[in-house]
Amino acid sequence: MDRAGRTLRDGWHRLGAHTLVRQAHDLELLHRAMGFATLALVTLAPLLIVVAAADPLARGGFASWLADGMGLSGQSARVLTDIISPPRKVIGTTSVLGGVTLAVFGIALGGSVQNGYERIWELAPGRWHRVWRQAVWMIAMTAYLYQEAQSRSITSGAGRIALSAATGVLFFWWGQRFLLGGVVRWSDLLPGAIATMAGLVGLRMFSYFVFTPLIVTNAISYGAVGVVLVVESWLIGVGYVVYGGALLGHWLVQHHGLRRDGGE
Repeated sequence: MDRAGRTLRDGWHRLGAHTLVRQAHDLELLHRAMGFATLALVTLAPLLIVVAAADPLARGGFASWLADGMGLSGQSARVLTDIISPPRKVIGTTSVLGGVTLAVFGIALGGSVQNGYERIWELAPGRWHRVWRQAVWMIAMTAYLYQEAQSRSITSGAGRIALSAATGVLFFWWGQRFLLGGVVRWSDLLPGAIATMAGLVGLRMFSYFVFTPLIVTNAISYGAVGVVLVVESWLIGVGYVVYGGALLGHWLVQHHGLRRDGGE
């Protein structure tokens, strides 16, 4: 038994897994994921509601986007749609000032993700005037989420899986490079983008088997609050994957590939 334990510990250290665990602890991964979920709920969700309401294709609105992203179907999707759906005249009642406010506060989410990436790659925090990068990233992410929501009407099955995987990897690959100011090589960032997308696929499967029945039972037991709590839990998972995927990619480059030696 002792020999097996020593073998396991030796393998753990040779793999460098202890370093990954320490880096996750130093990054405060769970705390950041919870912050991501909070920002996404109070800033990104209202912004996406406005975008979905302005969608000229009018394919179900924000609630259907959210249900599709969480992998919900059947009764759970209907429950979420009934509770989350915004008023039909949301665009007409949204003032210009309100729209600008949503965009400004939405940038805070981009800043949080940027700071997380900088901590992962041990870079100095970006200067305040680089807030334009966060704004551009938010616009790109909104476009990515819109494309992802619309893809279900274009293709299905294996075709949609391939399209979603490709666009997801490209977005998270570009997103890291852009938010970090181009100081990390493309080749070093690719493992993190792939790990992030793989994690989101796993989260979608988890959501399908766990959150699908939980949405219904929470709606019956706690009403709208119970459904929002499930959505918030899912968003925490998304934040964990976004930061954890980038961290795993950095660890793979650091311990099982070429070390970063500067920009291109």
